[in-house]
Amino acid sequence: RWIKFEEKVEDGGERWSTPHVPALSLHSLFQLRTCLQKGTMLLDLDATSFKEIVDKALCGQPEEAELQPALRERLVALLLLQPQHQPTKSLLHLLAELGLSPCRGTAAWSWAGSSYCILNAQPRHPEYPAAASFSSQLRNRFKKKVLRGAEAAHVAVGEVEFLEKPFAAFIRLRCAVSLGSLAEVSLPSRFLFILLGPPKVKAYHEVGRAMATLLTDELFQRVARQAQHREDLIAGIAAFLDELIVLPPGKWDLSTRIPPPSHLPSPRRRTAVDPLDQQPHGNGDMTAAGDRASAGHPHSGEELERTGRLFGGLLRDIQRKAPWYGSDFSDALHPQCLSAVLYIYLATVTNAITFGGMLGDATANMQGVLESFLGTTFAGFIFCLFSGQPLTILSSTGPVLVFERLLFSFSQDHSLDYLEFRLWIGLWVAFFGVVLVATEASHLVRYFTRFTEEGFCALISLIFIYDSLKKMLSLADAFPINWHYPDETSTNLTPCRFAGHSSAGNDTSLPSPLATRQVQPLLPGRRVRHWEGLSRTQCLGRGGHLLGTSCHYVPDVTLISFLLFGGTFLFCTALKRFRSSRYFPVGVRKLVSDFAVILAILASCAVDAVLGLETPKLLVPSELKPTNPARGWIVFPFGANPWWVCLVSAVPAVLVTILIFMDQQITAVILNRREYKLQKGAGFHLDLLCVSLLMVVTSVTGLPWYVSATVISLAHMESLRKESETSAPGEHPEFLGIREQRLTGLAVFILMGVSVFMAPVLKHIPMPVLYGVFLHMGVTALNSIQLMDRVRLLLMPAKHQPDLAYLRHVPLRRVHLFTVIQLLCLALLWVLKSTMAAIIFPVMLLALVGIRKGLERIFSAHDLSWLDGPLP
Repeated sequence: RWIKFEEKVEDGGERWSTPHVPALSLHSLFQLRTCLQKGTMLLDLDATSFKEIVDKALCGQPEEAELQPALRERLVALLLLQPQHQPTKSLLHLLAELGLSPCRGTAAWSWAGSSYCILNAQPRHPEYPAAASFSSQLRNRFKKKVLRGAEAAHVAVGEVEFLEKPFAAFIRLRCAVSLGSLAEVSLPSRFLFILLGPPKVKAYHEVGRAMATLLTDELFQRVARQAQHREDLIAGIAAFLDELIVLPPGKWDLSTRIPPPSHLPSPRRRTAVDPLDQQPHGNGDMTAAGDRASAGHPHSGEELERTGRLFGGLLRDIQRKAPWYGSDFSDALHPQCLSAVLYIYLATVTNAITFGGMLGDATANMQGVLESFLGTTFAGFIFCLFSGQPLTILSSTGPVLVFERLLFSFSQDHSLDYLEFRLWIGLWVAFFGVVLVATEASHLVRYFTRFTEEGFCALISLIFIYDSLKKMLSLADAFPINWHYPDETSTNLTPCRFAGHSSAGNDTSLPSPLATRQVQPLLPGRRVRHWEGLSRTQCLGRGGHLLGTSCHYVPDVTLISFLLFGGTFLFCTALKRFRSSRYFPVGVRKLVSDFAVILAILASCAVDAVLGLETPKLLVPSELKPTNPARGWIVFPFGANPWWVCLVSAVPAVLVTILIFMDQQITAVILNRREYKLQKGAGFHLDLLCVSLLMVVTSVTGLPWYVSATVISLAHMESLRKESETSAPGEHPEFLGIREQRLTGLAVFILMGVSVFMAPVLKHIPMPVLYGVFLHMGVTALNSIQLMDRVRLLLMPAKHQPDLAYLRHVPLRRVHLFTVIQLLCLALLWVLKSTMAAIIFPVMLLALVGIRKGLERIFSAHDLSWLDGPLP
């Protein structure tokens, strides 16, 4: 049987083989062409049953090949035998039938949909296949593999002793009709091919395979549907032979089954008139051309076309997105969205706590964890409700944090009020942002090619990876590792020194050595005494004071934290890939893959609960009051700083505007790439306007500034991937696009708002588990860019390198040079971010576009078209 690829019944007749690419003999195709030239051909036949089809096929024979009445009756009786399909049995059925030998009979072949099925012909009373067996067809799980709207075609071949010469017939029905149980599944049928003949000719089986293979070819299907004469079908076979690849005998083991490829060339490329596409037998130009086309500039649509009017681009964004607004909510009614909400919620909570803590350290708690929670909730909710690309997740980012740290230090050094100074900067940034929207500055996004996008995405991904590892390493300070941990439970390494006497209470042994220091006597003249071998309770109870790194040591906390961290990362990675594994049914694999991160977090939390160690847990603010009591919820524009600060603030605001514009638009470009197959369009101008207006609110309330978070937004997109529900055996599920809607983002930020009331539940989640999710997001985003593929090529011998499209057309040394330049730019960005020169970091982001322009002096246009993409 075929759907996309061939499947055979293995020896024993109880299981189908793995799907494989059919390997045909060239001679069988020539014999098939002869059958179509000389046999019966009925095109646009009007018939409603298989019996009627057989009768008309026998009546339509040429005079020189017409059968005698007796032979015709025997042939009709043979063709109308009730077919016995190869069963697809569950494990329980197979266990129940152990010990039963299969029934073997004379073979005939049938092809259903794009499948080729083996049937067993049983000697029964002649009757045409009836609708009585429809119940078994409807129960057939194999139908789940067939796409909706598919039709069946049937190929029946076999040896018949009473025929002296072969009988061949090709039939095309005018209207597809259901032919009862002739097919393995209940599908309408349009094409039939019958080939019966005397036993002395042994090629019938291969001719039937050739016919079935032809009917699985999309181009030949078009020919077969539109053919008006016999010559049209012969021409279709000739076109098929023109594309045929012949393997020389002796160079290939015919028993080896060729596995299905991961990607198939589209019929459009097979019929293209481009000279590159007409050379599929050279160095792979045909596939490479398609790869280059798919990797072209992803944002060349109307979203970035200039209108020449003030706010013209914004009005176009609103007109483009308004018709989809209702479906942005209805399209979210799918179980996959629930897993996306939980995944992104936990990622956003972790990010808010992490960046909130770092903001608190950088600004003396003028902005802390609570401000981060409130700001994320408000800004994210408003953005998802009104933005042009609601799949974008707003968050605090590393570059913005760097600027906040520099701004606070500058304010302290010059005796300026930080929040008031920041308010004026935010207002100027909002003004500049509105000006950029009015002048359609998002048109400059056209200059953001793969070079710029990958540099920025790699930087943000590395920040996620670095911060997660840094947080884990900091556990060694909070929970130090005791490298000299003995078994003694007393303080005998250092005498317990104390003054005076007090009751000792209950003795409790200490699981680590304790050093003590002398406590000043409460009363003068009291003699200091030395005691050894005291337990922790005795030492503390008698006035001693514990010293040393082991005094408050809890064993194994750091070790278990790292195990939870690494285990969560590995769980997330493995379960995400479970969709393409060989285990369990497709529905189970999809469910596990969709909820991979949630399952990994639950598993890690369960392990932590079983062990019962005091690992660091997620702490959510439970009171709605500013982190720093010296500030309020509203920042006033005048009073604390000189009047001229409102004017001077425009200078740093220019740098922040560049940073916000680059951060927001590069993320938007990455999310709106052509390969994501988004259907509802982008909204570059509308998104920038939303971010600019939110700057006003967050600056007035003293909340952090928010911009698109590249890594979390990419994780949001990946969690909403749509794939085909039905895929043929051997065929990879087809990527259909992203589930575009607003509800997941809105639900995430609503949950952020109520997290204050969920603190009793959230406090059971260990922080190392969430850092593991951070690491997973960073690594996933890093692996999604072409830069990582080219970095691996630097460490890989040429003979082991994969067959990548650009390697076929660009010399390897040029590929390496392009990669090294990108890595140098990435290193420069990292150095600028991490040093006092971070104030010019936004300018360096803008300079990436200039560096890309300068690459045209080093690389040819041909090389850049494969490695990056053309500039407008």
